[in-house]
Amino acid sequence: MNSTEQPRLSVRSPADMVTAVPYLLGFHPADSVVVVAVRGRRVVFAARGDLPAPGADPGPAARHLAHVVARQDADAATVVGYGPAARVTGAVDAIGDALTAAGLVVLDALRVTDGRWWSYLCAEPSCCPPEGTPYDPAASQVSAAAVFAGQVALPDRAALAAQVSPLDGPVRLAMRRATGRARLRLAALTGGTPAQSGRGPEAGSSVPGGGDVRADGGGPEDSPRAVRSAGTAAVRAAFRRQRRGERLDDDEVAWLTVLLTHIPVRDHAWSRTDGRDADISLWTDVTRRAEPDLIAAPGCLLAFSAWRSGHGALAAVALERVLSAHPGYSLALLLAEALRRGVAPSELDGWPGSDGGPVLRRRRRRPRR
Repeated sequence: MNSTEQPRLSVRSPADMVTAVPYLLGFHPADSVVVVAVRGRRVVFAARGDLPAPGADPGPAARHLAHVVARQDADAATVVGYGPAARVTGAVDAIGDALTAAGLVVLDALRVTDGRWWSYLCAEPSCCPPEGTPYDPAASQVSAAAVFAGQVALPDRAALAAQVSPLDGPVRLAMRRATGRARLRLAALTGGTPAQSGRGPEAGSSVPGGGDVRADGGGPEDSPRAVRSAGTAAVRAAFRRQRRGERLDDDEVAWLTVLLTHIPVRDHAWSRTDGRDADISLWTDVTRRAEPDLIAAPGCLLAFSAWRSGHGALAAVALERVLSAHPGYSLALLLAEALRRGVAPSELDGWPGSDGGPVLRRRRRRPRR
């Protein structure tokens, strides 16, 4: 599931809604169901899920999605399914029922395919003909407003995932060499060996009983003061360079990635990461150029900055890449759970820095008036 805070787009009709959804998500959905939640007259949240497999019960996924939407203190929602009626109708109906049970008003329930939309709640042929209503996103004022606001709708989710994929060819060869130099530099700083310096997280680590997984190289005691100082300097230099519009060179990226394997350095970077475009650009670049065993920390920082800015889908694909390589990385697991539950980024405010580590708080819904 992908969720995101929304740009301000004026939606006055079903055609406007189906035109707006790709800009709300960041890509054109397919074989998906999307819930767009509103509070008053403002869109506050959008969430996407895959359509259930043929023959599968849509109920559990529908109830989870309704619970996530209800966490946003929304008043109402529109459900939009993408695909053939045989797969969409049951999922849309189940989500509509779950939203109603959660106390939200279902404003509309739509199906979209092949450039047409149908409404499940409108039976008036004059406005909702049985053959569907064609729509042209290119001619919509919603598309024009979204583009003017800098919003992008990529062709599909695969195109979004490609934005965080590793760079290959000469870039990879240059980064492999730069990372070797960075490991030697770190070894000289710590008195260890290059093989021990800048180790990536061990995939698949776990803690009995479900405790926090320290799969990312150990605790503060494993990071001598010299490494923390070097890491702090590298992180601050990276942010300064990025915010001046300058790209880090290979040695700077390699040095940063080996230092980020130390939790205090990573957490310092986290404390300085917000939802600014420059932060997303920095961590996207570092994640794509980092050696495979070193992507966990920068990938999580990318996910966090994307989440903070409202690009939930980008955060999701970044975390998928991290967890595919390092399934036990604790920060990735934390952020993935937060996205799955529709938690607001502000619920992690104040961490890192607290003694107890990050905790996802359960937020109570406001009573309805």
